Amino acid sequence: MTATTTAARESARLDETFAALANSTRRAILARLADGEASVNELAAPFDLTLPAISKHIKVLEHAGLVTRGRRAQFRPCTIDATPLAEVAGWAERYRHIWDDRFDRMDDVVRTLRSTETREPDEQEDQP
Repeated sequence: MTATTTAARESARLDETFAALANSTRRAILARLADGEASVNELAAPFDLTLPAISKHIKVLEHAGLVTRGRRAQFRPCTIDATPLAEVAGWAERYRHIWDDRFDRMDDVVRTLRSTETREPDEQEDQP
């Protein structure tokens, strides 16, 4: 496999992950699964959505590799798989220096503003 092919696959996987995370319902499902496995009924409980709609959201999360479904008799619990989230974190980390630099500049501005506020006001000219 070439580096170009590997990069294309990684890019496609990130695209799927970001697409899955773009929906607030799917993010809420992942947040619930971060607390432990759950059935589709348990995942659907807080939403005003049908079970088929929740199942579609779960399928999107499964396709992105964020959720796996087990099988124990008739119970098919969903669990979170954080691997794609680690990949997103790794991708975002490459840009950390940008926001660190911006926060450093903002800290400088705040320090300048604070030092200006603590100085005594200049003598004002006599006003009539």
